[in-house]
Amino acid sequence: MPLIKSISGIRGTIGKNGGEAFTPPEIVRFTAAFAEWVRLNSKPSPKSKLKVVVGRDSRLSGEFVLNIVRGTLMACGADVTDLGLAATPTVEIAVTMEKANGGIIITASHNPKNWNALKLLNSSGEFLSEAAGREVLGLAEQGNFSFASVMELGVCRHDDTYTQTHIDRILALPWVDVKAIKAKKFRVVIDAVNSVGGLAVPLLLKQLGVADTVPLFCEPTGNFQHEAEPLPENLAQLSKTVVRNKADVGFAVDPDVDRLAIVCEDGEMFGEEYTLVAVADYILKNKKGNTVSNLSSTMALRDVTEKAGGSYTASAVGEVNVVEAMKKHNAVIGGEGNGGIILPELHYGRDALLGIALFLTHLAKYGKSCSMLRATYPNYFISKNKIELTPELNLDKIIAGIKDKYKKYPCSTIDGLKINFGKEWAHLRKSNTEPVIRIIAESGSQTTADNLAKKIMQDIGEQLKMKP
Repeated sequence: MPLIKSISGIRGTIGKNGGEAFTPPEIVRFTAAFAEWVRLNSKPSPKSKLKVVVGRDSRLSGEFVLNIVRGTLMACGADVTDLGLAATPTVEIAVTMEKANGGIIITASHNPKNWNALKLLNSSGEFLSEAAGREVLGLAEQGNFSFASVMELGVCRHDDTYTQTHIDRILALPWVDVKAIKAKKFRVVIDAVNSVGGLAVPLLLKQLGVADTVPLFCEPTGNFQHEAEPLPENLAQLSKTVVRNKADVGFAVDPDVDRLAIVCEDGEMFGEEYTLVAVADYILKNKKGNTVSNLSSTMALRDVTEKAGGSYTASAVGEVNVVEAMKKHNAVIGGEGNGGIILPELHYGRDALLGIALFLTHLAKYGKSCSMLRATYPNYFISKNKIELTPELNLDKIIAGIKDKYKKYPCSTIDGLKINFGKEWAHLRKSNTEPVIRIIAESGSQTTADNLAKKIMQDIGEQLKMKP
């Protein structure tokens, strides 16, 4: 699999040749380039050193990658605060609390266990902007970075306290009600896909007052026992375990714990798109304001927001784009339809631990079952599809042709092409994390959504003058 170099970092598979995969030389090159970018943008005083926070998920290659990243940063003259095994949102919080110049999270998120990646953070603990990301890519490509002399090498400090610090900050939020959760005596099943969620989520649930936690794949071995992305087809075991144990709810997180999927007490999926919808509904009941999600997210968030008297905005796909729109439109909550929740009062990053705490409070105060809560929200269905990128796929040409075909319908081109058909929509875009084109459609029925997505895929085939 080719190495994916994007504004959000570097991502690839383990065990291939340089330039084609996530190898030690590539890791050194991009880490050194990031250190140089941090140096150029931090303007430290003559006596100060750069400080960078690092952390990783538990995937099999994580330890060796962490060693390379940590050593490279020190070789570039940066002091390192090493959190070890830590969720992405935990690292984001640590960057600001450490007053660091940046951060690196070693995780390939939802990708399979043979993948790994470097996610890059600025001094605010947020993902780099597009402009900053391009600067890092340029420094890496040109080799414009330097290493420190022996007297200027960085040092490393290990700190494993930040998971608890993260939890403490969640518990301190005014919308998290431990007393209400404890009173319900919830039984909760957690699927942590053998990564850092297996350490953080049970600890959170205990401190939230959950009466009984049933762990599933919570050993942080990195040897994922099912596909890592928290999609319905990967959560069959969680669903069965919820029903078998007569649990009130089941939670699934991805390997770096920034996405949250929910399973109802009857074993049915709450719907990853509805994680944000439910939590936003709860926040909007307590704080009036606006919301943001990306173009590929469900229309249900718009409906819930407008019902509460707020305004909804759709951003380009990607956490950094959602955050930018949230700041611009003064959103009280936002996120992405993949189960990512962003609450400004905590930090500007997707956070599954936050999502669990807010959802359990919402469920406790609602006073009925998880499935009954789900039934209170508008029912939309999404069809998610993808096409592998190949040399003959000229995405700009494809988008121009399809836009022309549907020119009588409202379209957005801020991220690929989104066509609005009134009560339905279709979105065509290049993935930021995989070498694929995504085709996503939403409608009031699954059949209509599937057919709409299929029609767009046929349109792509026509643009290529070949069968879809």
